[in-house]
Amino acid sequence: MTASLLNVHIPNVLNMVQAYSLYEGSFSVDKSKKFVPFDPDFDDPGDRPGSMFIDVHPFLLKTDAGLIICDTGLGYANDNGVLRLHENIRKLGHEPGDINYVLMSHLHKDHAGGMVTIESGTPRIAFPKAEYIVQRGEWEDAYSGISNSYRTEIFDVVQRSGNLVLVEGTGKVNDVISYAHSGGHTANHQVFHIHSDSEHYFFGGDVLPEPEEIFHNYVAKYDFDGRRSKELRQTYWAAGAPENWIFLFYHSKSIAIGRSQAREDGSFRLIDAQP
Repeated sequence: MTASLLNVHIPNVLNMVQAYSLYEGSFSVDKSKKFVPFDPDFDDPGDRPGSMFIDVHPFLLKTDAGLIICDTGLGYANDNGVLRLHENIRKLGHEPGDINYVLMSHLHKDHAGGMVTIESGTPRIAFPKAEYIVQRGEWEDAYSGISNSYRTEIFDVVQRSGNLVLVEGTGKVNDVISYAHSGGHTANHQVFHIHSDSEHYFFGGDVLPEPEEIFHNYVAKYDFDGRRSKELRQTYWAAGAPENWIFLFYHSKSIAIGRSQAREDGSFRLIDAQP
């Protein structure tokens, strides 16, 4: 794996980063790719044969350079039509208009639904002052009709907003945020690194969606290139664990924000780093 893909250089520009899960809920997903809310305290998995069960965690990162959202969830709203994502941001003392960057690992509907909101029956950009960072190839694939996991009506709103920033390959948004084309889950999936003086946050999207996949790695049939995703998970953990990266796990049912802890034998385990 090249240094450019890992992007391990940490510029000394920030004093602090704080990350928070904006937990949207737990869901079952069957072959129809429909996400159905699932409450493990009341619902029986046996009633949903052939389903996967996942949690959805968009993330908010507070940095000296601004507020960052990592992926936007399904876009579910409460009974008053307010995005759960917006509700959770307000619980942390911020408004949607305070967000400076929306970092999109890819554009499948469980990650991109909250890019927009509905106001008085009209779809509008959910974060009006934010730059939406998307890989150009992923944007083009979303409109190509290759998968029903994309909702192009959402992307139409984003495109008209003027907030869309298309990037290619590996690079930097600024001295805080860097991105790297990874492939794996989709052909043009990307991962992100968010840096401070003392911390290195890593968001692997659906290439590294759950902590269990670090230690029980496998080739996932739902990935565009499952072997590449498997290799990348090993590479990211091998690079990040010794350097104490903080990992953000979008679909975790256990640790959503975790970091490594060294064992006596020199190996590493994952521990909860959530504030």
